Amino acid sequence: MIHLENLSIGYRAKHSPKVVVSGLSAEILGGELTCLLGANGVGKSTLLRTLSAFQPKLGGHIYIIGKELEEYADRDLARLLGVVLTERPDVHNLSVEDLIGLGRSPYTGFWGTLQEEDREAVARAAALVGIEPLLGRMADTLSDGERQKVMIAKALAQETPVILLDEPTAFLDFPSKVEIMQLLHRLSHETGKTIFLSTHDLDLALQLADKVWLLDKAQGLAVGTPEDLSLDGTLSRYFVRPGIAFDPISGLFRVDNPCTRRVRLAGGGTRAEMIKKALRRNGVEAGSEVQSDSCVEIQEGGYLLTRPGHRPRTALSVEELLRLLLTSSS
Repeated sequence: MIHLENLSIGYRAKHSPKVVVSGLSAEILGGELTCLLGANGVGKSTLLRTLSAFQPKLGGHIYIIGKELEEYADRDLARLLGVVLTERPDVHNLSVEDLIGLGRSPYTGFWGTLQEEDREAVARAAALVGIEPLLGRMADTLSDGERQKVMIAKALAQETPVILLDEPTAFLDFPSKVEIMQLLHRLSHETGKTIFLSTHDLDLALQLADKVWLLDKAQGLAVGTPEDLSLDGTLSRYFVRPGIAFDPISGLFRVDNPCTRRVRLAGGGTRAEMIKKALRRNGVEAGSEVQSDSCVEIQEGGYLLTRPGHRPRTALSVEELLRLLLTSSS
């Protein structure tokens, strides 16, 4: 659907262009959710604006359905690309149905009057997103999560084969972030549309994206499924930061606190993983493979802590175990 060939992006300056990223070559397929990841300032928004034709490329090629982006007339582009930006729309005295109806502007002509087919497109878009009960509400009464669903419905009503989104979960709480990402994944598969978005929600993207684009100024662009990028070590290379560790088993990232103490852990299952998590947060490495004279044994209804020079102590909760283990006087 979208093909980039040796693309350079950036800004045109008075004396010479400012190149943000160059040499980008990749493809975005239809029927997939593709997520663009990278650090702040790496060029994610610049790439989205360039693909959306909001700013010109500096070099190379952008092909959409086999045709160069700049060869499309504005009217044709409006029927080709739907765009959802980060900024909250500042709308007043407009119903949700009317706001979604603005997505029909490429088809309604100068006066913007909705015909029957336009209203049917609005209804279909609302149904796809699951917001039919919101249609009669005023847009300025919506929550952030509801508003973002409405903006996605507006893009769907535009009936374009491509939808581009810049940080669609930026202002949302965690449940709403998950809901929006799941919605976009479902829409890409059910409608066959090309959905491409930038995001800072790394773990959500790694769990829900069909393809991931990793953008880095030094290493360039890497593209693949989250699983392939995990297995070949790309994810761990692209996100090398103090305090961050990549877990190759889960394929996700975690906070990596430096550990200055060690304790052997006897037992397994969910409780063992919670003990490891709690102790790692407090600078203690724990595990069945750890060599240490101190030991935490998971027992029925509690935990037994044994340490050299201390009598064995029993804790009934993780909180109590932490207090026993981390208080030197215990």
